[in-house]
Amino acid sequence: MGTIDDYVAGLDPADRAAIERVYRIAAETVGADETAQGTSYGMPALLYRDKALISVMRAKKHIGVYPFSGHVPDTVGALLDGYDYEKGTIRFQPEHPLTDAAIAALADARRAEIDDPSVRRRARG
Repeated sequence: MGTIDDYVAGLDPADRAAIERVYRIAAETVGADETAQGTSYGMPALLYRDKALISVMRAKKHIGVYPFSGHVPDTVGALLDGYDYEKGTIRFQPEHPLTDAAIAALADARRAEIDDPSVRRRARG
């Protein structure tokens, strides 16, 4: 069992379902055969090309999505209307999950940064 599997095994069912859904959609978007479970910054993470793509974890008051980029949330901000987000973090509740489109867009934007690091530099302006 990988680190994501280990992490979600200890969660209550609603949180586990919400978190597994984000990881599943992100992996499907990027290509499940191109992703692996791992850790980054001490968090369970979905990896792409051995780099952190996304982490999803239960915090005290929300579920946090961490795309390991301060630019990715702004890149897909139009799809995050109604959610609390800022540089590097998107917050949601299991009863108000992120849309499939928002999750896919987050994964696509982070994959683009990993594939071409100049995307991140251009975003800084």
